[in-house]
Amino acid sequence: MLCTYADDRSLVEVFKLFDLIHILTTDHATVTRITKEVVEDFAAENVVYLELRTTPKRNELKGMTKRSYVEAVIEGLRRVCAVDIDFAPADIELEKRSSSCMDKASNGLTSKKIYVRLLLSIDRRETLEAAMETVKFLPSAVKLALEMRGNGVVGIDLSGNPRVGDWKTFLPALVFAREQGLRVTLHCGEARVPNQEEIHAMLDFRPERIGHACCLKEDAWSKLKSLKIPVEICLTSNIRTNTISSVDVHHFGLVPSLSKFSFGSRFNSSMSIVKLFGILIYFAADLYKLKHPMTLCTDDSGVFSTSLSKEYAIAATTFTDRTQNQLDVSYGMLTYIPTLVHIKDLGKKEMFQLARNAVDFSFAEERVITQLKKLFDIAEEELILQ
Repeated sequence: MLCTYADDRSLVEVFKLFDLIHILTTDHATVTRITKEVVEDFAAENVVYLELRTTPKRNELKGMTKRSYVEAVIEGLRRVCAVDIDFAPADIELEKRSSSCMDKASNGLTSKKIYVRLLLSIDRRETLEAAMETVKFLPSAVKLALEMRGNGVVGIDLSGNPRVGDWKTFLPALVFAREQGLRVTLHCGEARVPNQEEIHAMLDFRPERIGHACCLKEDAWSKLKSLKIPVEICLTSNIRTNTISSVDVHHFGLVPSLSKFSFGSRFNSSMSIVKLFGILIYFAADLYKLKHPMTLCTDDSGVFSTSLSKEYAIAATTFTDRTQNQLDVSYGMLTYIPTLVHIKDLGKKEMFQLARNAVDFSFAEERVITQLKKLFDIAEEELILQ
């Protein structure tokens, strides 16, 4: 299948595309193959830790239940051969890997290693009963729920079209998941016309992470910053869905130059807006400069035609590590417009530290976090970070 991409695809259009993808991924073999390929694609760009999100699906015509769907995903993890994969706690038997992959590992044909953990997503279109089924039927076919988290499921994600449903419908399922020791992440403030009451309620729930956080008003930004809830930053996704008008006004960090701003320019609610001499002047939320906990993510890398390497490259070449204010005098309007001047791109050192910090915001168990930090320590000694 050939999937064409349009840079101006709206958020509504993206969710229509997701619906099409769901139709095409409702047999076990396809789910297994895609899972394997996704992991190997990320490993090929030297990703060492990956959290995969997927919405368990049911298809009676194909004999697929939510449980068997997740089994198919786990089977895809077992079939990863291009890289050594850790997708479950250390006490899981190695025989669960496919024999061909074990043969390659024993012959030294795999040198890289990737840690993979799963987040099961609750779609906002679902009922509470369906959401509870997602929570209760988390991992594999042999044991139930919590006993089977050994297959790599570490958390629950609430996502889907932000214009559909009420997040409070799923609160009992999210509370139940948290009580059982699962981590929770919520897509929050994703729509251009956001439900601010919902945003505040989500922040008050204090999830372990939130996704996007594009359209928060000042009081919600203040609450987010005070609670220090880590944000999953998806630069390409936010721009290509028109949630944010351009990457240089993204809430990740300050823009290279705001001098092009005019009355006709679009702005998003991740900016504070003040009036000065009758002119609207805006400042980005600037999470990076404030050292707010965050991690760069891809969203759906296939749908948005991106990779984690691309997301880091965009951040490194778009945002600055320091700024300088200048006064741009417009005699015709007798106004002063502060302009942020591009001084220096974020360098390898800053990008390396951003990736290292993300380890602390992962949902992995302590054993994996310790191993990942050791990897970063080794890499820091080998790399020239200037």
